[in-house]
Amino acid sequence: MDARRTTWRSGAAGAAAAAALAALLPLGGWGQGGDGGDGHGRPDDRGRGDRARNVIFIQGDGLGLSHREVVRLATVGKDGQLAMDSLEHAGWTTTDSADPEEAVTDSAAGATAFASGVRTYNGAVGVDAAGNPVPTLLERARGAGKATGLVTTAQVTDATPGAFGAHVPDRGDQSEIARQFLESSRPDVVLGGGEDWWYPEGDPGAWPDNPAKDPTEQSRGTAGNLVERAQELGYTYVTDAEGLAAAGRGRLLGLFANEEMFEQRNEGEGDLYEPEVPLVDMTAKALDVLSRDRDGFFLLVEEEAVDEFAHRSNATRTIQAGQALDETVALALDFASRHRGTLVLVVGDHATGGLAIENVDDEDESGEGATTEDGPFDLAGSDLQFTVDWTTGGHTGEATPLTAQGPGAEDLTGAQRNTDVHDVVLRAMLGRGRG
Repeated sequence: MDARRTTWRSGAAGAAAAAALAALLPLGGWGQGGDGGDGHGRPDDRGRGDRARNVIFIQGDGLGLSHREVVRLATVGKDGQLAMDSLEHAGWTTTDSADPEEAVTDSAAGATAFASGVRTYNGAVGVDAAGNPVPTLLERARGAGKATGLVTTAQVTDATPGAFGAHVPDRGDQSEIARQFLESSRPDVVLGGGEDWWYPEGDPGAWPDNPAKDPTEQSRGTAGNLVERAQELGYTYVTDAEGLAAAGRGRLLGLFANEEMFEQRNEGEGDLYEPEVPLVDMTAKALDVLSRDRDGFFLLVEEEAVDEFAHRSNATRTIQAGQALDETVALALDFASRHRGTLVLVVGDHATGGLAIENVDDEDESGEGATTEDGPFDLAGSDLQFTVDWTTGGHTGEATPLTAQGPGAEDLTGAQRNTDVHDVVLRAMLGRGRG
């Protein structure tokens, strides 16, 4: 998604989630069907050869190479390796959109390229440059009988999840995106923020209007009470960690904030990264539910806060969000190690902020105001420090790193177009390219 958006997690939560998931998911994938719990109850025997039975598509919104590196240096140091950098195959992807007026993509066009294999204009969600709907990886997976899910720390109707499960010419039409989730693409699991778009104005849900953290947030839906509609369609609705943990095997909708699951502000001005449910825990629950489908699943996982805090030139929170993303990647890799035929990939839709990692130098300050240098930060495992400099509060146009492991991952090495990522995943998942 687009950006403006912690507690440094030690990794214990990620390890605990992995252990819990291991207990819930027997090796080989026995269990119930993910599409409403229809009880297929057969072993995972569909991961043979080069076909991806399961796909875990992990996107760090705004995640450029420098963002990955600053997380690595701050958390594991020069001799350490992030989980997202440990995957077997690596490459990079261009991020260009087909916008007629702007050279650099936004998250809507970037996600549509990944989801549908077409370039489109900035702001477009699941439509081509002429405004025509284009099929998505999530929809194709569902058409093949697979369970599907969307997990994000943004609003679940924000640009990235929207591009995988809806088709609107304007990314701001978030209630219509929610309606299309329910009436058309029907993901089995939808977890994240953005409850405000599911309730009409004046009808707050579990998350009260005008909270102290951000008094501007309030219910603003334009399509009626969509939570009620989701429940009529068989979704269990949850709003906190306890409800998520207690939820059963059927369709699941979890909205854990009015808007994003964090407060995207400049450092020291009310910025906060403390999601009601951490990304790693939402992902663990999604894997528990989806992996019970005998035909496998497609799951999109997004950490939005990297982008949002980079928009705010907030290196402290960018690092925290990046660490949360990396814990989630570790969970996905643990799952893949126990469930053959699982493709895991980690990619950024674009980079944000023009982040540069620099030596500490009081005479080298190239920014002012919001883009002034951040730091110094400790380089983990050493006595050294570094600073983070910013060149912009917007997106930048460089290619982003891509790492992948599992069936089809060998085709994601080297230089890729963002639309190529879609084609490779589709081919790995269903045995065909664009068609």
